[in-house]
Amino acid sequence: MQPTIRALMVQGTTSDAGKSVLVAALCRVLARKGVNVAPFKPQNMALNSAVTADGGEIGRAQYVQALAAGVEATVDMNPVLLKPNTDVGAQVIVQGKAVADMNAIGYQSYKEFALPFVMESFTRLQNEFESVIIEGAGSPAEVNLRENDIANMGFAEEADVPVIIIADIDKGGVFAHLYGTLALLSQSEQDRVIGFVINRFRGDLSLLQPGLDWLEKKTNKPVLGVLPYLHGFDLEAEDAINSDQVASDDIKLNVVVPVFPRISNHTDFDVLRSNPDINLRYVGQGERLDKADLIILPGSKSVRNDLAHLRSQGWDKDIARHLRLGGKVMGICGGYQMLGNTVSDPLGIEGEAGSSIGLGYLDLETELAPEKTLTNVSGCMTLGGQSVDVSGYEIHAGVSKVQSNPLIMLSDGKTDGAISDCNQVVGTYLHGIFDAPNVPNTFAAWLGIEKVATVDHAQNKQDAIDRIADAVESHINLSLLWPELDS
Repeated sequence: MQPTIRALMVQGTTSDAGKSVLVAALCRVLARKGVNVAPFKPQNMALNSAVTADGGEIGRAQYVQALAAGVEATVDMNPVLLKPNTDVGAQVIVQGKAVADMNAIGYQSYKEFALPFVMESFTRLQNEFESVIIEGAGSPAEVNLRENDIANMGFAEEADVPVIIIADIDKGGVFAHLYGTLALLSQSEQDRVIGFVINRFRGDLSLLQPGLDWLEKKTNKPVLGVLPYLHGFDLEAEDAINSDQVASDDIKLNVVVPVFPRISNHTDFDVLRSNPDINLRYVGQGERLDKADLIILPGSKSVRNDLAHLRSQGWDKDIARHLRLGGKVMGICGGYQMLGNTVSDPLGIEGEAGSSIGLGYLDLETELAPEKTLTNVSGCMTLGGQSVDVSGYEIHAGVSKVQSNPLIMLSDGKTDGAISDCNQVVGTYLHGIFDAPNVPNTFAAWLGIEKVATVDHAQNKQDAIDRIADAVESHINLSLLWPELDS
């Protein structure tokens, strides 16, 4: 079936309005109908990323949306990814590879630089797929960013695609958000908006109906549907940390994760957070790393700066005390590098050039290099006398020389990670290491804790996508977008 609307863009009135989830849901709905569909986001700004099969880096949301569409993720689905490494700067990743720093390009010339790559990737997807569902970024009503926009209406105008706008009623002011967003667009941009979606509604829809009627009359645009608030809905967040817990009253394992200013790929911990036997606690500025069986140092986009932040918070002292009392510590990617002896950045890859003394719990030295490691890997991890198959993905600029015993034997014959002689500290470059069902129990055994519940993280993601897709099919008038879907 060739859809009448071959490309559709979802823009939002605010960040976290539900754009990523709605795109995933529409991809799943179309895939169910037999449509060969792909997701697309022209420009993403996020520290949560994924590695495609061809060794490129894209935003994690587009990876999940590809999963929803039932297709393999490619770098064309997110041709421009910005990864902030300072408050004013970001690494620019184009079609999967880091090419420049935003400061080097200059914001005023950024659109001229990036737009050709965006349109090239979009054209390839349109040639390969019957339909492309596009996600905007932030809000199209950010008038200060209009001139250089390639993420919202700037792209929609260039590609000549229709737009729907979604707003989150749970934030309050939903009619002001929708009406005001539309009013701030140019006439040509307003003309390409074909309808609105209201997200996360709770209560009696009849009480909302007068507002819907008012909005349609004032804007002459249809409200395509009102999506309900889905309690317990859990799908990977694009950037905001999801700290919701499903832990029961009978906790077996307490895990603490410090939140660095440039924390990356915190989706590593979603499988732990969703385990009823595990209490996962994120610790922020001014809080202590305490009451833990296991402390995990997460990934970082700015390892040396985040290491300095760790020390400024006194977390290095908390870790030392935790180890003295017999606790265990783990590091993933940037957190792994911090656990070593030194982290050097002679070329200023992640900030000011220089070298930092690490925490010294693992015998390794890391030097940041211009070429990133981007790869999907698998292997066998041996920990606490148990062996378990693991898989994951590596995204890092650092090259580590390791003297400690390796943690993982990779399937290609190489090794990954390290384990301390005292058996209390481990580190790995593998993001997603906890996702395989048996891995959390291997860590539990290492910690001397009885078996924890087994969670099928991959199936949980599929179930969450199906759940929001079911809601879209039930509550959005899809025949206004694709009349042929009902045939």
